[in-house]
Amino acid sequence: MDSSRDTLLNVSKRNESAVIQGQRSGYGQVVMRPIMTVIACVALFLSLDSRATDDDYDYPIISAYAATVVGTPDDYRAPLPEKINKKDLRLRVFEDRVVPEVLWYIERLRYSLVYQKKKAPLIFAIAGTGASYRASRMQLLQKAFFQAGFHVISLSSSTHPNFIVSASTTGMPGHIVRDAEDLYHVMQLAWEQVRNRIEVSEFYLTGYSLGAAQSAFIAKLDEEQRYFNFKKVLMINPPVSLYSSIVILDDMFEKNLPGGLDNISAFFDEVMNTFTEVYKTGDFVEFNDEFLYQAFKLKLPDDSRLATIIGLAFRLASANMVFVTDVFTNSGYIVPKNRVLTTTDSVTDYFKVSIRIGFLDYFDELFYPYFKSRNPALTKELLISRQSLESIEEYLSSAEKISVVTNQDDLILAPGELDYLREVFKTRAKIYPRGGHCGNMAHRDNVAYMVQFFEG
Repeated sequence: MDSSRDTLLNVSKRNESAVIQGQRSGYGQVVMRPIMTVIACVALFLSLDSRATDDDYDYPIISAYAATVVGTPDDYRAPLPEKINKKDLRLRVFEDRVVPEVLWYIERLRYSLVYQKKKAPLIFAIAGTGASYRASRMQLLQKAFFQAGFHVISLSSSTHPNFIVSASTTGMPGHIVRDAEDLYHVMQLAWEQVRNRIEVSEFYLTGYSLGAAQSAFIAKLDEEQRYFNFKKVLMINPPVSLYSSIVILDDMFEKNLPGGLDNISAFFDEVMNTFTEVYKTGDFVEFNDEFLYQAFKLKLPDDSRLATIIGLAFRLASANMVFVTDVFTNSGYIVPKNRVLTTTDSVTDYFKVSIRIGFLDYFDELFYPYFKSRNPALTKELLISRQSLESIEEYLSSAEKISVVTNQDDLILAPGELDYLREVFKTRAKIYPRGGHCGNMAHRDNVAYMVQFFEG
């Protein structure tokens, strides 16, 4: 997001082949930088949307869509340290794994250790859909828990390309039970790698979004295997049913994109033109908060447009996941079967296809057939039911060490699912009146609650 401020005003109108340009990052994640620039800048564009409320919680953004995109404005964020004791590390999970040439740069799992110089509890933190261990929300957790005196091991999502290639048993992410097993295996390897560097008193576990739901399954697995004996587990904005949530996210993008998928380029051009118009009419030297404030006053995107942006962010995660999964498993879904991509091959055309593939397409056309081929008796309904917290409801109802924190307006929860969380977790559920999906994680009250949960 920071680099986007510097580059936004240098971005002009482009045709689709230039806008949708697949590029490899240092993590091996294929990203679309111009698209992410638009998303990041529109998020900043909305950061001053606050209105009076009738409760004691002073998170200022009323719209769940705006909250999800914007996050927490600076004046409401918890004060956190700029510098922490942190080490980025690599881990070889499978010694004999053969990685396709085009994905060579992500054959080792990357993760980080935040450490204290004294004995302290160790918190494992798991990222949300498509996010890396260095994502902004992961850095928030790292800084908050470091400041409170904890060690932290941060892991990328099992849907992140680096994890798919280096640590997934199946190479087909999205199966919450299988992914939880893979994450649990990685946790053990990471702990063995760092155990001589730090002194640990006991083990805790947390995650946000998809990582939150996975934390519940990992905790149950640990109850059986007793490797860590997690004492406390905090689920931050979890989905209840993965399937219900992906339906919601796909609809946000496809049903709100003006003109449909064939109009992606025009959508980006419209957003870019808004910023260009504001810049031309004001006396601005830098792309900074004052510029954004003027842009905010000129034109505030409505919830429909914000839904498109949120859906697009998840569609990008889906596109990365689907492409890497297809190449790694040689499924022939996007890249022709047995086609060997090299490091010099362009992936742009493949990503023009993958950006049109939603989570539901992935589930119906790649994910379900894969698991069906290994278990002919598996029905789609049974597979869907297994990707839900309801499948381990008995465990969650009785596991006093597990708590959940979420928002009344969390966008990824289907009707009735918030009430389900209240019913299952009862006094172990902390529910804020607003904040969208993870939008209020950095709020001072939220950070204080997360820290106090593990301290107390």
